[in-house]
Amino acid sequence: MMAWPHENTDWAGMLAEVQRCYLALLEAIVPRVKALLLVAPEESELPPLPDGVRVVRVSTNDTWTRDYGPITAENDNGLALNDFKFNGWGLKFAADKDNMVNSRVFPELVDHREFVLEGGSIESDGRGTILTTSRCLLSPNRNGTVTRRHIARLFNRWLGSRKLLWLNHGGLAGDDTDGHVDTLARLCPEGQVLYVKCDDLEDEHYEDLKAMEAELKAMRNVDGKRFKLVPLPLPRPIYDPDGERLPATYANYLVLEKALIMPTYGQPDLDQQAREQIQRVFVDYEVIGVDCRALIRQHGSLHCATMQLPAKFVETL
Repeated sequence: MMAWPHENTDWAGMLAEVQRCYLALLEAIVPRVKALLLVAPEESELPPLPDGVRVVRVSTNDTWTRDYGPITAENDNGLALNDFKFNGWGLKFAADKDNMVNSRVFPELVDHREFVLEGGSIESDGRGTILTTSRCLLSPNRNGTVTRRHIARLFNRWLGSRKLLWLNHGGLAGDDTDGHVDTLARLCPEGQVLYVKCDDLEDEHYEDLKAMEAELKAMRNVDGKRFKLVPLPLPRPIYDPDGERLPATYANYLVLEKALIMPTYGQPDLDQQAREQIQRVFVDYEVIGVDCRALIRQHGSLHCATMQLPAKFVETL
């Protein structure tokens, strides 16, 4: 699921550029899986879209469907779409329309709207282990003074987790999400973790990402096994026109069935190094790069702009 950028979003000043990026994303995705594209009712003209894109008209504030889209989990009745509250990353931005997208699009939802949760803030291995960051989930502007123990109980009940792991370090300059885990570390097959590593001692991220690496080394999954860590390079600094560093990260990739779409940032040497590291972990996957320099202008990237859904919930729309 993706949301088409329109003139009433923060993309207004660079709309043509970001729409080209979204078309490139769709062209990479739809040969491998169908796409559901949310389009604002006032959007009168769309460019030709690739075959396999289904359009649904619904109002949106923004395009980051990873964070307001439904989160799929298995319950006693099979796969279910879980609808959580989205409040603009801790009341930073308007989110009234995005918070209502799921209820306006999908007829079947499990309602958890009493709890604020963004899809990019959690990472699951599908076997009972969830990785998250304390800076995001314990933000007082999301769920007040809720405790780690309480969140673990909720995730056990709602998402089927058996072990909740917390990162207390890590974060990228320019990130509006309070440290979403999908920008930092991703749980992968065979107990592996792809994570962002900074080797430049002069970079502002060096100390905190080194501390995050130490945390990951000490963690164990639900089976009591340590993770096998595979580092991803940190892109060289990219700045917006006002001189603010943007949160470019290779960890913000999208996994499909036997294919992986990864962001690139116009840095051929590091783009290739990241591709090789990802391919080491996803050995039998086709790894496809999409230039996401337009996306990070609004402080997100490829994974942030997409949310996977079971096909059966889209076919009935």
